Amino acid sequence: MKFKEKFYGKFDKPITTWMADNAIKFLRISLGIIFFWFGFLKFFHGVSSAETLATKTISVLTFGLIEPSVSLIILAVWETLIGLGLLFNIFLREILLLLFLQMIGTITPLFFFPAETFKVFPFVPTLEGQYIIKNLILISAGLAIGATVRGGKIISEPVKKKN
Repeated sequence: MKFKEKFYGKFDKPITTWMADNAIKFLRISLGIIFFWFGFLKFFHGVSSAETLATKTISVLTFGLIEPSVSLIILAVWETLIGLGLLFNIFLREILLLLFLQMIGTITPLFFFPAETFKVFPFVPTLEGQYIIKNLILISAGLAIGATVRGGKIISEPVKKKN
């Protein structure tokens, strides 16, 4: 056995096993922190960078039936609940449903307000557009967490098929 294989074999397996055992937990907690933090900011008028675009989007989605001040509180509660559910690992199916519904709403400004979300549509996003586009990672994280809700796990070793 070559030195490189022996060296990697000694460290690679325990490290990748640790990663497989802990990745979803870290992902869930990280996502929970982000949702809790960003949601909590929305409770305080003028603090969240997303406030104006969020309330404009909700106004369009609700045909103006919900006042911006009310929609911001609803969004703050919604995001904070997602964050708490992820942080405390409770009601994950329901929390992930809320997360995915929220993400649908979050992406809509790219289509409703392209002048505000792109400098040059569709290739050069503004800072707000970048903020929205990065949500693809949050959606992917939600999918990975959702794949384990029924007890699924990430594995560090490939499963060998029986012939």
